[in-house]
Amino acid sequence: MELDPLFLSRLQFAWLIAWHILMPALTVGLASFIALLEGLYFFTGKEIYFRISTFWIKIFSVAFGIGVVSGIIMPFQFGTNWSRYSDVTANVLAPLFAYEGLTAFFLEAAFLGVLLFGRKLVPGWAHFFAALMVAFGTLLSSFWILAANSWMQTPAGYQVIDGRFFPTNWFEIVFNPSFPYRFAHTVVAFYITTGFVVVAVDAYLMRKRASSAEARTMMSITLWLLTILVPLQILLGDLHGLNTLEHQPAKVAAMEANWETTSGMPLILFTVPDDATASNRFTVEVPKLGSLILTHSLDGTVKGLKDFPADQRPPVALPFYAFRVMVGIGLLMLALVVSSWWLRWRGRLFDSPTFLRACLFMGPMGFLAVLAGWTTTEVGRQPWVVYGLLRTADAVSPSLTGQDVLISLLLYMVTYLIIFPAGAWVMLRIIRKGPRSADEEPEEDPLIEGGRPSQPVTVEFTPHGGA
Repeated sequence: MELDPLFLSRLQFAWLIAWHILMPALTVGLASFIALLEGLYFFTGKEIYFRISTFWIKIFSVAFGIGVVSGIIMPFQFGTNWSRYSDVTANVLAPLFAYEGLTAFFLEAAFLGVLLFGRKLVPGWAHFFAALMVAFGTLLSSFWILAANSWMQTPAGYQVIDGRFFPTNWFEIVFNPSFPYRFAHTVVAFYITTGFVVVAVDAYLMRKRASSAEARTMMSITLWLLTILVPLQILLGDLHGLNTLEHQPAKVAAMEANWETTSGMPLILFTVPDDATASNRFTVEVPKLGSLILTHSLDGTVKGLKDFPADQRPPVALPFYAFRVMVGIGLLMLALVVSSWWLRWRGRLFDSPTFLRACLFMGPMGFLAVLAGWTTTEVGRQPWVVYGLLRTADAVSPSLTGQDVLISLLLYMVTYLIIFPAGAWVMLRIIRKGPRSADEEPEEDPLIEGGRPSQPVTVEFTPHGGA
């Protein structure tokens, strides 16, 4: 059997990035949450915020370490498996990746040392400032990486000379047409992912009756933040979808399994797409709702995949199903947040076993939504690595053999299946201990007495630092 180096290289990249993205999905949001907690501790002096922040700093340090290790491995593929891509795009993308390392990574690494070991060595304001800088560093890292990815989706500010991309306008390169929408949508997705991890940990601690005061405080704060973030994400998703429809209509057609250009397009809830016959089977749909969502008009026209040459169409099944997984999880998140409003109003936010079980169930859902969104974005871009300009098949290293890639893929698989479960085990051990020792007396936070805030939520729960 002949091994296809292109297919295996794509599989290897998908394996590495799928594991790696789990860590930024946690650390970006967790860094901002820690900064919020450090600010609350600095300005109020309440020890409960100190204990909660210390607890999450431990988990953040483990996740950050795993993210660094898996992130360092990622660029090696560009030279080994994707040398044509590296050669053609280096003048545009290499500076963006370099800026991420020179600004974001060093900022995070420098102030993380203060955050981890400086509690008793620096003044309180300096420790709070370190938390802010770590949070800013994670956002800066996301900024540069998503700028590079967005340029590959909607290239701008370049010229092609002898088959290579050269920059002509750095502002247009960084702030390319899809970047603002992708950056906002992704960062908020990371915040929401972190929020549901925090809520799940709180539910676990309350169910085992450990660190109840800390768990109640964390849950109350986080659910107020999610009250802002989840609806905001729905709005950002709509804006991002409109942008994608304008600049990558073939991707949207694949996401909707839409083969024919249609006015008043139905929303397909379920189908079995068949790329070979350019048709769908076993379709369940809602008339005109697809056009309403995509164009904000019941009779809006949406281009179908048949308007594009067959060799320029993305595969349909993966984007179609992945997009529905992402949206479905988002609706579950919204349902949980809305139910928390009712329980908070009834004073039963922390006393409902069903709600606590739902919180535990939703803990990993943010990660699944991030993976589904990434799959939709990247598979929907195919067959292009730089949209409309450089095909994925033309980006792979010319002398690469299938055997070479298979060996490296197997080694990466074994390595990641050791690193990530080991890191998860360490984090779970920290979670089991909770933010306080068993002999500590519970301390109730007056802000969450009875599940209802006794002070205006604008003091406790502003989006700054945690949204």
